[in-house]
Amino acid sequence: MLQWKIGQVTISSVTELNDAVIPGTSVIPAATPDAVLAVDWLQPRFADEAGNIRLRIQALVVESRGRRIVVDTCLGNDKPRTKPFFDHLQTPFLTDLGAAGFAPETIDAVVCTHLHVDHVGWNTVLRDGQWVPTFPNARYYMSRVDVEYWSSTPSPDGDLFGDSVRPVLDAGLADLVDPPFAVTDEVELVPTPGHSPGHVSVRIRSDGNDAVITGDVMHHPVQCARPSWASEFDEDAAHAEATRRAFLAEHADREVLLIGTHFADPVGGYITTAGDAYRFD
Repeated sequence: MLQWKIGQVTISSVTELNDAVIPGTSVIPAATPDAVLAVDWLQPRFADEAGNIRLRIQALVVESRGRRIVVDTCLGNDKPRTKPFFDHLQTPFLTDLGAAGFAPETIDAVVCTHLHVDHVGWNTVLRDGQWVPTFPNARYYMSRVDVEYWSSTPSPDGDLFGDSVRPVLDAGLADLVDPPFAVTDEVELVPTPGHSPGHVSVRIRSDGNDAVITGDVMHHPVQCARPSWASEFDEDAAHAEATRRAFLAEHADREVLLIGTHFADPVGGYITTAGDAYRFD
């Protein structure tokens, strides 16, 4: 389990899908093998010798001021999805979360950076034929803009809102927020829209140390070198690119640990300028 210490804050990674090797074009249409291989610093950690990319699906557990905060809840089990890869999964994620010391009932907060399929799945579990919140003692923090958008916009991946968001709302466990929003005085949700209308990233500041959890501002480090490369899943590609460029410029050449929600091992690193773009070190 990867873990980072940011001042008094601890961040732990619990993976659902660990560093899968996939064609880049399945996520980032411009990421053909030749285009990926042209960014030589990606190998071997973030791309293989054939120009495929490495991605992971993970939850990040942030411990701050005595609170346990799960950032993004991956894909989930038993969920009916339109893509075979996501459909009716059976993974040991919840067991792994407990084995890491984070039993569901001990979680105080859940943050959804946005409401796409691989960020809301474990919000709920199937119990006696009903979807119920996985974390019964947690407040679920969701962007008000994203909730309003997805409550009336069908997802191409299935009824995510019905099985992974609405049950949390109905249980009275959701707090709809308008970032910037402080979960604790060390953990803040900051607006990074474009990938979805209400997308947020998570900024951590403690004892003079800084980190940021990206969400899907970037799916892969190649987007540091190629900020114009859109994700297949951006709701507004132009807005997402503008946000990504601003995000990279803000954090480049600073002592801010960037934790990529979908980045392969080592997940965390630093943005440095490289010519007219950036590099992830």
